[in-house]
Amino acid sequence: MDQPKIERMLRLMKILTANTLYTVDEIAERLSMSRRTIYRYIDTFREAGFVIKKSGNHIRLDKESPHFKDISQLVHFTEEEAVILKRAIENIDDTNLLKQNLKRKLYSVYDNKILADTIVRGSNSNNVHALIEAIEEHRQVELVGYRSAHGGAVRDRHVEPFAFTTNYVQVWCYDIESGSCKLFKLSRIESVRVLDAEWQHAAEHEKAQIDIFRMNGKEPKSVKLELGILAHNLILEEFPLSENYLTPIGKDRWLLQTEVRNYAGVARFVIGLMDDIKIVDTPELEQYLADYVAKYWSNVIK
Repeated sequence: MDQPKIERMLRLMKILTANTLYTVDEIAERLSMSRRTIYRYIDTFREAGFVIKKSGNHIRLDKESPHFKDISQLVHFTEEEAVILKRAIENIDDTNLLKQNLKRKLYSVYDNKILADTIVRGSNSNNVHALIEAIEEHRQVELVGYRSAHGGAVRDRHVEPFAFTTNYVQVWCYDIESGSCKLFKLSRIESVRVLDAEWQHAAEHEKAQIDIFRMNGKEPKSVKLELGILAHNLILEEFPLSENYLTPIGKDRWLLQTEVRNYAGVARFVIGLMDDIKIVDTPELEQYLADYVAKYWSNVIK
């Protein structure tokens, strides 16, 4: 077997054993493979003795497979090793950029309750642990006292959690009340109550696309911004994925050309740096900003 093929199969094995559930189409897109290739590799895993499980349209490799347990000894940490790594990482100064890089790498390799603590602290930690348990056991939960960003309402939300965003900042859930998949911020959850009820809507669990400003939505919207030094530096610090969409266009000037899923995220960034950002060929964003200012800053500009 050639090395590129082995690497592709190992990447597939990693994604099939992540806590996040994926459909074959999602896996094919993430790994830049065809559906046919994905199915062929999955058949290879099955023939080799691995147990493949399906949940609706989602597919995963069962970690209880004896073969997987043998391999996991090579690529996963024991709980004791994870605790030692956690302590070592927390002793690194918070200003050291390597600290966050190490956290992200450990998160991608070993996504469990112990390493969640290296990323999530305080009251959120218990909520993350409860959500991890619910995802692993395919159970519904109550997000107790969830503080909505729209109107500031505080109420319980009955949901089916099925995936986290990077570093456990948000959790993807099927919202039973609305009958749709939504992102819920961990910082807005008072507590999590794991219910006895199992998932009833697994086939409808689907993550929407998230843009570089961490906003989600189904319809992409083109955005083009000209940035000065301050805006350029801040966007790289706050939204690292923006690096892939920045192009130098002159001395101390950069062009950001990307697609967003919601104008809210980019609008907040622009409003904070209006003297260092120029909107280019994006009239929809200009109108959104004008409406935003008229609605929320009317008392300030009178």
